[in-house]
Amino acid sequence: MLHVLAYRHARAMLHYASGGTRTAPPETLSLLAKSRVLLAGVQIPRPEDNRPPTALAPDARSVGILVSGGVALCAWVADRGPGAPLVILFHGYSTEKNRLLLEAREWHALGASILLVDFRGSGQSSESITTLGWLEAEDVAAAVQYAQARIPHSRLILYGQSMGSAAILRAVSAHGVAPDAVVLESVFDTMLNAIRARFRAMRLPVFPSANLLAFWGGHQFGFNAFAHNPVDYAVSLRCPALFLHGSDDPRAPVDQARRVFENVPGNRKTFVTFDGVGHASYAAAHPVEWNTAVTEFLGLPAADPQGDSP
Repeated sequence: MLHVLAYRHARAMLHYASGGTRTAPPETLSLLAKSRVLLAGVQIPRPEDNRPPTALAPDARSVGILVSGGVALCAWVADRGPGAPLVILFHGYSTEKNRLLLEAREWHALGASILLVDFRGSGQSSESITTLGWLEAEDVAAAVQYAQARIPHSRLILYGQSMGSAAILRAVSAHGVAPDAVVLESVFDTMLNAIRARFRAMRLPVFPSANLLAFWGGHQFGFNAFAHNPVDYAVSLRCPALFLHGSDDPRAPVDQARRVFENVPGNRKTFVTFDGVGHASYAAAHPVEWNTAVTEFLGLPAADPQGDSP
């Protein structure tokens, strides 16, 4: 029975529903609601947003990026020219590119070109699945390949939130992606620990539930979920790395991110903690501190009040 329930839960978490109401965060569920979720699994409608590219910048345009296996990604480009750095942004689990609009606009205001990407299964990309960064690493690699061929730039910076951060690290480790710098927010250390955090949020026994969920989740997509570990991928990183994390993150506690940070070789790395923030947007919660951390790390000029580069 445990295996059957774990399989159903894994499928519900990794396959987006075609509609319906999203299950509320586990911390807010009543005892009865938790019981229903335990039996039926969560419901996560496919993340979608129909805003046009001009929501990013007046001259932004939509582009398509092909990935092996017939996957088609949708992305927005706001190009400042070959002399500007290019920032490619990757969103988190069960969201889509519009969740990063604030951060993308901030990067653009700092003078960077932008490539804002929908992972497979999200937004205007194809598919209706997610794998917490495993297959999404292929999307990162495809986006980088597209950028190298189509968007002239001075430096390539990869920015991710949560699952996006995990996908970036796996892309570096498994697909040979070599950015000039990375900015990683809300990164978890292992897929198993990410699942364990969800059970803790529901105040349910972690073992063996989290282990079974990890096993069946990986099994459904043909990979070993116990080997999907950003903490291990981090040893392959050879560029400057900025880690941003909330002090009160229940999904990926700050000690997990520090483990990943410590595994990055060399000393070209920085860790910044934002007090009083959970698994959320740091640019929204602490805009001045976020902007300072980014500009100081990458040596970019500060944005002016009008949102344009100096």
